[in-house]
Amino acid sequence: MDSPDMPEEEKTDTEQLEEVTGAFIDSLKRNNKQIRNDRAGTIVDDAELAYKRKVDDIRVAIRKLSSERDNMMDLSPDNAQSLILADNFNSEEFVEKDIELGVKIENLNITFEIATERYNYLFGKG
Repeated sequence: MDSPDMPEEEKTDTEQLEEVTGAFIDSLKRNNKQIRNDRAGTIVDDAELAYKRKVDDIRVAIRKLSSERDNMMDLSPDNAQSLILADNFNSEEFVEKDIELGVKIENLNITFEIATERYNYLFGKG
């Protein structure tokens, strides 16, 4: 029997798959007994990678929108010494864009929370 300290690369695919946890792998093994462990492992790896990318993409989108919203507060368009003149500032446009960005950020935060929770549940990361 192999020791628990064996490096990952020395373990067989079956040994590595036996260490995979989570609801997704459990469902694949339970509901599709004809799927061999290596095929189930490939399916799980692909799904986990796609899920992780999606979670990361949502995180990046939140960061970009938050930065865009923060940058709206910078009323010096050319340099630190200049300001937008009061006549050139469109308050209605500012309010609409600020609220729109706030709603997008909030929706993405909710999506991120749900996606992260499901990722952790499906792939045994929590």
